[in-house]
Amino acid sequence: MPARLDAGDLTVVGGAGHVGIPLVLAFAEVGYRVNVHDINRAALTTLQSGRLPFIEHGGEELLLGALKRNRLVFTSSPADIFPAGPVIITIGTPIDEFLNPVRQVVQDCIDALLPHLADGQLLVLRSTVFPGTTDWLDAYLRRKNRDLKVAFCPERMVQGHGIRELKETPQIVSGTTAAAEEEAAKLFSAIAPELIVVQPREAEFAKLFSNAYRYIEFATANQFYLITKSAGLDFRKVYDAMKRNYPRARGIPSPGLAAGPCLMKDTMQLAAFAQNQFSLGNAAMLVNEGLVLHVCDDLRGRYDLSRMTIGLLGMAFKADIDDTRASLSYKFKKALASLAEAVLTTDPFVTTDRDLVPLDDVIRRSDLLILCAPHSAYRDLDFAGKPVVDVWGFLTKANVIA
Repeated sequence: MPARLDAGDLTVVGGAGHVGIPLVLAFAEVGYRVNVHDINRAALTTLQSGRLPFIEHGGEELLLGALKRNRLVFTSSPADIFPAGPVIITIGTPIDEFLNPVRQVVQDCIDALLPHLADGQLLVLRSTVFPGTTDWLDAYLRRKNRDLKVAFCPERMVQGHGIRELKETPQIVSGTTAAAEEEAAKLFSAIAPELIVVQPREAEFAKLFSNAYRYIEFATANQFYLITKSAGLDFRKVYDAMKRNYPRARGIPSPGLAAGPCLMKDTMQLAAFAQNQFSLGNAAMLVNEGLVLHVCDDLRGRYDLSRMTIGLLGMAFKADIDDTRASLSYKFKKALASLAEAVLTTDPFVTTDRDLVPLDDVIRRSDLLILCAPHSAYRDLDFAGKPVVDVWGFLTKANVIA
């Protein structure tokens, strides 16, 4: 790996990930020399070659510019983190099989880094964390007789558009001390249009509430869809009547597969904090996760699925990206595997799934199609007269059966 950074630059841990790369490129664009630190060596190699390991709109041009200006250093060993300058943590913070947060992931990361960090250094949590984690980290470090400045500055981006959102979205900044807060604010002022300075627990709740609210919004739309279907009505007509030129309904999203690595996970983090008394969040999880099974049950009541080949269009968790993490498309695939004669899957962006079949083959070989991810490329497809399930309301009415 290349030599260590000079003082005054910064390190992004998890820098080759979905949260890390936009941050790395944003800081590099404004002149920082950034240590892209990640245990994923394959992703580091891809970045060093001038390519992105996943879709991030506007990222490749910035990456090539940063490489040309020698503003990126790529490391995978904690020993290569220079003991000066800010260190920003962007690792994933999962929930376990019991839907409880796994704080050990943060602790293990810190324990690996700590021998290579210097007292007085700024340590920024960028990952979404369980309320109280930032204060816990500060206390944990002090118990180890380490004096680092601890801040929490949560990411606030839409998948695939992180670079744009960093330039347009106010950034939340918090620190466990005045010095940590001040240094974190100075750091993020270099890339953010506006700073919102609060206390760490306030920042933690603000981030979790944002994701949980969005998840509940999707659940509301999905529940409306299911109620309308149970009444034997066309949800598209109801949705249009509800929203068209009516300002108070403008924010209601369309129904669809509410998936991905953040929304459900962070809603469950709040539920865990509330000792499972977060009834809205728990209900949202049941609705959103249950939508797939409702659709399968509906199809089973209308068709003899055991004699049919089902084609799934779009395996990413949302439109026009290549990220399959926590995608409900795979829940569809698993549920239908025991019901249908065969299940075929396709996606124009995903490159990590060896089972994918070319789109034309899926349309030709399938008896029924399900739109799982509303990729732009699917809007005007010729489905060869095959029936199509489109919960999203994305396609034109022709051939759509649900």
